[in-house]
Amino acid sequence: MILLLGGTSETAPLAEAMTDAGYEVLVSTATDVPLFVGSRPRISRRNGRLTEADMTALVRERSIHAIVDATHPYATHVRGTAARVAEQTEVPYLTFVRPGGVGEQDGVRLAATHFEAAKLACEPRRSVLLTIGSKNVAVYAREAALTGVSLVARVLPHADSVQLCHAAGLPDDRIITGRGPFSVDENRRLIRQFDIGVLVTKDSGEAGGVPAKLEAARAEQCLLVVVGRPPQLSANAFDDMRSLVQELGRRLRPSLPT
Repeated sequence: MILLLGGTSETAPLAEAMTDAGYEVLVSTATDVPLFVGSRPRISRRNGRLTEADMTALVRERSIHAIVDATHPYATHVRGTAARVAEQTEVPYLTFVRPGGVGEQDGVRLAATHFEAAKLACEPRRSVLLTIGSKNVAVYAREAALTGVSLVARVLPHADSVQLCHAAGLPDDRIITGRGPFSVDENRRLIRQFDIGVLVTKDSGEAGGVPAKLEAARAEQCLLVVVGRPPQLSANAFDDMRSLVQELGRRLRPSLPT
């Protein structure tokens, strides 16, 4: 069985590609947010956050033969945990990283960290829209409070996400919930609704809706601040699913007939 750490839009096609190659796949997601994980009978799912000890126990109890990591490119904690567990349990660890590619261009400012991005975003003293998830909202809220900037956050429709926004001091009318990717028009409507001057995003690629955000920001004359990707923790990283499955085949024999 292959343990697929998922939660992104690539989860289902990757799980199905692995089952089509003859593997049984257990998809693990951190939350119970509805997510299509594939329709093949060899795909099963569990949810709930895994500590290093939890993941180690799961690998051993379910006879996991490889860990494939398809979590968000910015999920450094999970990726670090998975890499350590794979090393300790002596199973292969392969990662899928969706293609990115936002460069520094007109109307785009790149930041290495959320702290740097928060300063860049608040510097123009215009309303800021965060589309960076909920975990780092507090970093921006602190900078916004210092500079008197109005802050809006768009996060997943999950209780944990909303709670983190509340903990950062955002009122309900400044928390927008929804599951993307969002269209250019949807982004433009939100920008106009809150008179946004700066939009903050991660370099999450096309699957993360970044091209639509960039187009919307340009159309509404917003500054776009992009938080750069963290360095990859594994040399076995792929931005192509077919190549990842082929590498898996070089390391493991299929568990079931194809």
